[in-house]
Amino acid sequence: MQNRLVILILGTIFSLSAAAQNEKVFITDKVSDTYAYVDVMKTYERVAAKGYKSVDLFQKLGDSSYSHFKLEKAAEWYDKLFAMTADLEPVYYYRYAESLRFICENEKADAILEKLKTKGTVKKKV
Repeated sequence: MQNRLVILILGTIFSLSAAAQNEKVFITDKVSDTYAYVDVMKTYERVAAKGYKSVDLFQKLGDSSYSHFKLEKAAEWYDKLFAMTADLEPVYYYRYAESLRFICENEKADAILEKLKTKGTVKKKV
């Protein structure tokens, strides 16, 4: 009985030492010197501030603001997007209306949702 207990304890000790992670330190100074992080959304905002207007730019800015829960900014970008075109996917109508409701512009949000209803139904992804 004692032999089994000794074997069990030794087996546990050896398995723990074998399972322990070997810590390796990697030198990344050389890698970090060659690569730079670029905040794309700030770049897009600077481009928009300089007066450049495009549907794609406003879609990206609105989507980014919406996904980061900055609904005030999202409403601003979607407003500019809808001023340029009305030929958009139904998801943009919904996001714009939701952003407008967040900033308490309920009448405008209702009008956007009515446009969505007349545009057609939303297709569900399977």
